[in-house]
Amino acid sequence: MTTLATTMGQPAPGEYDPYYGRYISLINSDDIASTLEKQAQDTQALLRPLTAQQANFRYAPGKWSVKEMQGHVNDTERIMSYRALRIARGDKTPLHGFEQDDYIPAGKFDNRTLADLLDEFAAIRGATVQLVRHFDAEIGVRRGTASEKPITARALVYLIAGHELHHRRVLQEKYLK
Repeated sequence: MTTLATTMGQPAPGEYDPYYGRYISLINSDDIASTLEKQAQDTQALLRPLTAQQANFRYAPGKWSVKEMQGHVNDTERIMSYRALRIARGDKTPLHGFEQDDYIPAGKFDNRTLADLLDEFAAIRGATVQLVRHFDAEIGVRRGTASEKPITARALVYLIAGHELHHRRVLQEKYLK
């Protein structure tokens, strides 16, 4: 079976809300499944060595800690991969948005270890990769509605990768200098 990773490039701008372009444009690969796998390795390598003090660091008052940022990445990937699954399966039911800032306190990420959050990320990312490996060209361009905006399954997968990369770069620039 051909897969999304080998048969499609980046989604076209009409496949997603322009807001998501800031994430999708960060991914310059036609092999999105391999990109997702490599990202997981890179994130683990960057964050696993951090001490508990570093994992609780906030670069400014009111900003998320490293652990909260990783929790946010985990939650967002779960939501976006669920959306991709629903759209890939032809479900036309509009999918509601979510308020990321409400998820942070509810997630209680600072009560967990960074290692635990990274183990969770590895499991979520592994499930995402398995899902994506079985998307073909037809599935990738299926359209649905999420957060009141049209989007394709392919765009959601690129959004997952771009969102994670965006937050890893924020960590490198503002937290781990």
